[in-house]
Amino acid sequence: MIEEDSGEQGGRAPRAGILLALAPAGMLLALLLRTVWDVDIFWQLKLGELILDQGGPISREPFAALHLGEPLPAVAWAGQAVMAAGRRLGGWNLLRVTDALCWLGGFWVVAAACYRRGAPLHAVMLALLLAFMAALPTASIRPQSFACLCFGLLLALQRLGLRPMLTIALGAPLLVIWQNLHPSVSVAVIAMGLTAAPGWIAWLGGDRTRPIPLAPTVLALIGVAATFATPDGFSILRTSALNAQASIAIGASEWLPLWISGNRSNAVPVLVVALLATRLCLTHRSRVDAGELAVALGLLLMTLTAYRFVLFWAVAMVPVIARAAGEPNRERRTNPAKVLLPLLLIAVFTPLLAPTRFAETLPLPALERLRQEGVRGTVYGDFPFGGAIIDAGYPDWRVAYDGRYYRYARKEWQYNGGIENGIVPLVDVVAKWNPAAFVLDEYHNAPLAAELARSPQWRRIWSQRGIVVYVPRRRR
Repeated sequence: MIEEDSGEQGGRAPRAGILLALAPAGMLLALLLRTVWDVDIFWQLKLGELILDQGGPISREPFAALHLGEPLPAVAWAGQAVMAAGRRLGGWNLLRVTDALCWLGGFWVVAAACYRRGAPLHAVMLALLLAFMAALPTASIRPQSFACLCFGLLLALQRLGLRPMLTIALGAPLLVIWQNLHPSVSVAVIAMGLTAAPGWIAWLGGDRTRPIPLAPTVLALIGVAATFATPDGFSILRTSALNAQASIAIGASEWLPLWISGNRSNAVPVLVVALLATRLCLTHRSRVDAGELAVALGLLLMTLTAYRFVLFWAVAMVPVIARAAGEPNRERRTNPAKVLLPLLLIAVFTPLLAPTRFAETLPLPALERLRQEGVRGTVYGDFPFGGAIIDAGYPDWRVAYDGRYYRYARKEWQYNGGIENGIVPLVDVVAKWNPAAFVLDEYHNAPLAAELARSPQWRRIWSQRGIVVYVPRRRR
């Protein structure tokens, strides 16, 4: 990816080459130093392990106490298997590196394509850093990293300007793989449709000098078909709809607009990058590609209404900024070692010097203490704790709730809300699930935690940082 401008004077070209080489390494270092905070990665990994052991998707529910044996959607099954294989092979450190390389790979591949097509060094570096800044708050270990990589590869194919049939031949299997790694290939459908839109508008308007946008049009259609190219088939639509409805009802911030109070801090880098990119595009209108700009604007609108699309928007901004920030320059010589060597050093030594750190909001030490009690059965926990409970205790432990919003019906989520608000008492929770233990955030689930503290039937064995664990009181 690294090439130096032969026409630059003095030491400017070598310095620019060094800066660009260090930019991807700096991005990787920043990602590897972050704590693991996503609560859902734990059930994803445990499900991935079951997929590896069985040799394919799991078709029946293994974790939720009241749903055991029911049909289980195969959402992101391939991504879960790959991540579980990484943890089995090299523990959390290898998983961290693999995930970070996939997440950042989406940015790098499209930046490399822009550079190969003539974008100058400083423009590519600026595009990478701005896009990285916008998306960094979302970075954590989860299958969405595969979607980021696949989206970057798709945009890179488009940016390289290959022959339409070659682009289609490479893009078609990519879309199918993407949907099985993470069910978000609908983003590709939208992106390719927006890419093709300016070309079709011009062609239908009478401008026959421009070729029809064959590749993005065909890839958009293939993307529609790829949406159903998973073990779930057409039922993926219902699963996705249930997941979205439950996420919004529960108030998951990534499914809500950028302007809500929970997303205001995330909105700052998005706003900064959007304003800087707008200024560049207005200043250098002649450099802007209508298709790339259409994709960026479309994904920005999606991000404004649901923050979870910010990662795709950030990747789409790389070619827009890289074009606008500098005139093309094709006189170059390539030296990939300048970027690969720093990346290799960071990937190898950072996990050794900075082992995996988990966010304090995760109940991992509390669950380790619970394991010492030797309990078996249903462990009732706040639904964000469900994934960690599954990973720590399956098959001895089952859960009442976890982060799979599509797994539980609307009435079940309403019942969960009743528990958290103190409408449903402890006696009803015990009657419904017969819990072997409780793992609660005593602030989030204050009414239930308070009842447990007063109950003579339960004893507290853990209380740190707002996380409490209760087990049945043993009688002499």
